[in-house]
Amino acid sequence: MSDTIQSDTKQAEPAPNRVDTHSALPPEETERLGADIVAALKTVYDPEIPADIYELGLIYKVDIKDDRAVDVEMTLTTPNCPAAGELPTMVENAVASVAGVGPVSVNVVWEPVWTPDRMSDEARLVLNMW
Repeated sequence: MSDTIQSDTKQAEPAPNRVDTHSALPPEETERLGADIVAALKTVYDPEIPADIYELGLIYKVDIKDDRAVDVEMTLTTPNCPAAGELPTMVENAVASVAGVGPVSVNVVWEPVWTPDRMSDEARLVLNMW
């Protein structure tokens, strides 16, 4: 999955992670915030899976608002995920730690359903899923 910032266009499933940049902030600032947010998300691991949640494809959308508030849409590998209670808080804390970010909101969504097709090559390598 790409670490680049992408626009808010509809994409065929499975879609890569997205960091939306429709913001009144200067482009350099949204690029920096987007890169720093992705880096922060890559520090969050599902306690049962040795790959970060970004590379697993659990982050569906990151929206940086004009006031620097950040909305995150994420999913879990399954609704019965044992880490369901803690992962959204871990994501919120990681994104909130990025310099220049305002309030962070994390929303867990179930559509589209997560599948292993959403994983990056890096995650597949770590999980030996070739």
